[in-house]
Amino acid sequence: MTHFERCTKFLLLIGVAALLAACASKPKVSTNAKSSSARPGAYYKDDGPAASVPADIDRIPDAVARAEPLHRFANRPYNVFGVEYRPMTSLGSLRQRGIASWYGRKFHGQKTAIGETYDMFAMTAAHPTAPLPSFARITHTQSGRSVVVRINDRGPFHAGRIVDLSYAAASRLGIAQGGSGEVEFELLVPPFQPNAANESVATFSPSPPAPVAPADPPAIAISSTLPSSQDFYYVQLAAFGNFANAQAFQQRMSIELASTPRVQQVESLYRVRLGPFATRSEAETARDRAQSVLSTPLIISSTLAR
Repeated sequence: MTHFERCTKFLLLIGVAALLAACASKPKVSTNAKSSSARPGAYYKDDGPAASVPADIDRIPDAVARAEPLHRFANRPYNVFGVEYRPMTSLGSLRQRGIASWYGRKFHGQKTAIGETYDMFAMTAAHPTAPLPSFARITHTQSGRSVVVRINDRGPFHAGRIVDLSYAAASRLGIAQGGSGEVEFELLVPPFQPNAANESVATFSPSPPAPVAPADPPAIAISSTLPSSQDFYYVQLAAFGNFANAQAFQQRMSIELASTPRVQQVESLYRVRLGPFATRSEAETARDRAQSVLSTPLIISSTLAR
């Protein structure tokens, strides 16, 4: 079972436990739930550091950034508990700031999203939408420490967390003991230039800053022919840089519109959209209804225009 599958199974168990607790006449503490107050964002249930940690773990070198072909299947869109993730299909600008967590012995030796064996003592990480495999520089905002990791897995699927680090990477950054920490994430793009003095450290050409709120594509022209089977229409209601805000907005719109919009992560933004609609006329009807509630102009886009 991959880290992706274990994460989704764990989240499902948490949801079931919460539902059962809500139905009980007397609140009870679930022995199956991880205590978030003791280790906020630390690691998954029954996870943690290895029984024997290498003495030189903080001297494990950075991953060496290099050009690699992207995995054939691991970059396809996927859905976890109603949230649609659309991974990047090429290397490009991706910068994020948020909470990093880590995963350890529970997944050590298991398969990652691209079929490799997870090694908690290697400089790797999991990300929901970064192309697999790829490389990123992770910087701890409090200490200024940074590491270069190879992204070879999917996760985390928890509001507010942007990356799951290997235990070695978390230790190097100084967040393994505390369980989590605020970091800056930057995807590395070619050309990669290994440092001659220390080949384990890679310098890189920084990508330009990603726009905070990129403009939506213009409304597409109405075609006299039916759209192809791959061409559907969406009405975007809003876009957020934070999943929790997107989820709260989605829930409010579900009540006001009597129709549940989708939360779709496209690169670093969480888009709340209605659809998909097979025809533009259906999308226009949904757009007009949403505009009457939001009192703001909304754009119709197609899957081809995203």
